[in-house]
Amino acid sequence: MTTRTDFIPLNEADLAASTVSLGRLRDTLNNVLFGQEHLIEMVTIGLLSRGHLLLEGLPGLGKTELVKGLAKALQLDSKRIQFTPDLLPGDITGNPVLQEIDGKRTFVFQPGPLFTNLVLADEINRASPKTQSALLEAMQERRVTVMGESHVLPGPFFVLATQNPIELEGTYPLPEAQLDRFLLKIEVRRSGVETLEKIVLNRKIGIEPEVPTVLTRDELNQLLDLSQRIYLPPVVANYIARLVDGTHTVGSLGIKYGASPRAALALAAAARSRALLHSRPNAGTEDVRAVAHPILQHRIILDYNARLDGASTATVVEKLLAEIPAQELERPKTLLDAKLR
Repeated sequence: MTTRTDFIPLNEADLAASTVSLGRLRDTLNNVLFGQEHLIEMVTIGLLSRGHLLLEGLPGLGKTELVKGLAKALQLDSKRIQFTPDLLPGDITGNPVLQEIDGKRTFVFQPGPLFTNLVLADEINRASPKTQSALLEAMQERRVTVMGESHVLPGPFFVLATQNPIELEGTYPLPEAQLDRFLLKIEVRRSGVETLEKIVLNRKIGIEPEVPTVLTRDELNQLLDLSQRIYLPPVVANYIARLVDGTHTVGSLGIKYGASPRAALALAAAARSRALLHSRPNAGTEDVRAVAHPILQHRIILDYNARLDGASTATVVEKLLAEIPAQELERPKTLLDAKLR
């Protein structure tokens, strides 16, 4: 096993500074969306991991408001794309436009709304699969290719998408390749009575809450760098590998297709980010378990019989966490050792 020689561990000053900055961001987002502390923690973890986020929930739960609030809290350029059935790929990536330059007519690429730091893909599953696929290259490689010419997207680059449950009318299921590019898929649940009362007292229809900028671009980039300097012990890396491998090898759970290697990288990045969020220099197995559901659920495909029996990917992940130990059991060296066990 090879180890990194360029790794620079975090010191107490780095952790203290990050705690203050992240505390400001979380407090601001909690004032945008009341009673959703867990959701905001997951969004912050996704941001620190440089990942794309998919928020799923019924209309009116505040998904769009949260993403807009995040854009205002960060000193980043942001654009919103409202996905509709008639939206075309060029409406997202941009199109070549015929222009006259120095007396000659030539095609000049005009960037679309994808060329920004933070993209709000609102109701992404209301567009056709062809339009949804326009995001594949951008989300993976941070660039767009049009007519054979590649254009690099600005950094940092995040796609925060909202989608309605597939049962609602006028929705298209996202392709597996696109789902795999979302670091986290987070379910947005409805609020309780106390939260609804707070909303009624502090919000008015048609008036957006004021959101101050709490992190500059330089502060955000520093936090992104710090999250990569969180130490991931070999035992945690081994646990991640066994969890992802379990989505392929545990046949009794009704899994048709398991998670990809990208899921393992996502678990590692999110575990580091959660450790930083909780002011710890090392990631632990508890961090992996805390982010396993929103990372693995949308990457697992169940077979027909499992779905017919009412199984869900959430219950599969729960069983995996229960069956796979945090530390790998020592393998017996001889047949006698195996019998003694």
